[in-house]
Amino acid sequence: MPGTSSVYLVCLVLFSSSYSVAQLQQTSQPSLPDSPDVFITLLSDMHSAPKGYSSSNEPVAVQQNNTSSPADEQIPQTKRILGIIPNFRAVSANQVLPPQSAKEKFITASEDSFDYSALLLPAALAGYSMATKATPEFHQGAAGYGRYFWHTYADQSIENYAVEFIVPALTHEDIRYYTLGKGGFFKRTGYAFSRVVITRSDAGTATFNSGEVIGAGAAAGISNLYYPASERTFGNTAQKWGINVGVDAATFVFKEFWPDINHALFRTKD
Repeated sequence: MPGTSSVYLVCLVLFSSSYSVAQLQQTSQPSLPDSPDVFITLLSDMHSAPKGYSSSNEPVAVQQNNTSSPADEQIPQTKRILGIIPNFRAVSANQVLPPQSAKEKFITASEDSFDYSALLLPAALAGYSMATKATPEFHQGAAGYGRYFWHTYADQSIENYAVEFIVPALTHEDIRYYTLGKGGFFKRTGYAFSRVVITRSDAGTATFNSGEVIGAGAAAGISNLYYPASERTFGNTAQKWGINVGVDAATFVFKEFWPDINHALFRTKD
């Protein structure tokens, strides 16, 4: 029957087409190992390849991120400024030191008072005081300069012992100046000025600088014992007190920037 033959022919064509498509799909898929152990071994070899090499032992580029940067250089303090002026109390930035004993504070005060350079500031102040006739009772000439000089030197020595030894030994304060060593000019200058009222205790905590404030005031009061009676006024005593604190504040500022000045002037090359 013609109709039946046509149906058989169509079925034969569809079966042949389905078989061809199945064969094509089978040949286009990648073949995987039949054994799971072989597949696991291949994965292990790929992960165990050394850094910088691929699984085929070919070198590949490895990017290394180096984010570490060298620490900012902290210039150390020197024992003397310009090789002359004592700088025994200055401590370099980030330096950690053990507490000072009362004996060590006494030694520091003695070094500041009897060092050969301790004559320089009294000599300059004596000349200025004589020129301005600050104490007319001392008169002029060599004898007058001598009076100005020994009074000024006594003022300096008494203040050193009061500020650096007597009061700090009683209040357990650290008499050293710890350099900030970083930041801008105004930040470091403000820090240096603040050290006349803020210091460290022997335990390392911030505390009121009794040695500077009370010690300088006590030294100004003691000076009334050897100055003429006309000079023993509250105004003169307060003025000496303020000068003592002001000179120490200016000294702290100079100590703060001395390492930078020293490095710029004498160590332009590392």
